[in-house]
Amino acid sequence: MASVRWRPGKAAAALALLPTAVVVLLLFVGGTGWAALVSLTSSKMLANWNFVGFDQYAALFSNPRWLKSLANMLIFGVCFISTSLIVGFLLAIFLDQRIRGESIFRTIYLYSYATSFIVAGLVWRWIFNPTLGIQDAVRDLGFETFTFDWIVDQRLAIFTIVIAAVWHGAGLVMVIALAGIRGVDAEIWKALKVDGIPAWRAYLFVILPTVRTSIVTAVVLMMIGVVRLYDVVVAMTNGGPGSATEVPAKFIVDNLFERQNIALATAASTSLLALMLCLIVPYLIWQRAKGRRADA
Repeated sequence: MASVRWRPGKAAAALALLPTAVVVLLLFVGGTGWAALVSLTSSKMLANWNFVGFDQYAALFSNPRWLKSLANMLIFGVCFISTSLIVGFLLAIFLDQRIRGESIFRTIYLYSYATSFIVAGLVWRWIFNPTLGIQDAVRDLGFETFTFDWIVDQRLAIFTIVIAAVWHGAGLVMVIALAGIRGVDAEIWKALKVDGIPAWRAYLFVILPTVRTSIVTAVVLMMIGVVRLYDVVVAMTNGGPGSATEVPAKFIVDNLFERQNIALATAASTSLLALMLCLIVPYLIWQRAKGRRADA
């Protein structure tokens, strides 16, 4: 039986990673387990160990506000991710033309992502405010019947959040897509030019599939943003009008701190984690199986 040598370099690396491992185990894994455990109790303002089984989950999924928040997250996620991908990819194509002042344009497009979501939300709230923003400005120009009151319309308010989020996140997609496009083999570009393929077809049918890894990276980052969506909603609408822009993160925070219902809040957070795992784990399994087939 071969002996395993414990090299000093490996010991130093393990020692350096030890604090991170402890933090992950205690705060993340331990915190997740504690939240799941509390969700099975009748805890209100303070945690207790009066276990009630899955009663909190039954109450959660019969709560109209929670169901509305999930529906809003789905609408927001689909609109935000798809629009950001389109806008970001188009901006990347524009910059890929080797235009003058490329670095300036790249900085301008990426600047929005560097802006705090709270600040961005406050600015967009002012822009959409019917008495201060676009509607008021257009009416001052003489168009007195012009109406743009999406932010106070229960049917359209969620789309104002989408617009603000796309403005904030499209720059990140642009940078990731541009890095992928710039990494395409030069021989592919030469072949496309020799064949006389129009630029739009080349980008859509050849380059886009080639940079799919970059696109997947952007999608994963945006999915994380969708689940974490909270600050821009609070800054722009605070979940209103009514519950038109209610999102899961706000539901959890409200029940945790304002309504003092710890058990319901942890049940919501655990359900949200389970939902994300149901989406991510199959993809990871598929990617691993794909990698094994490629190695075979």
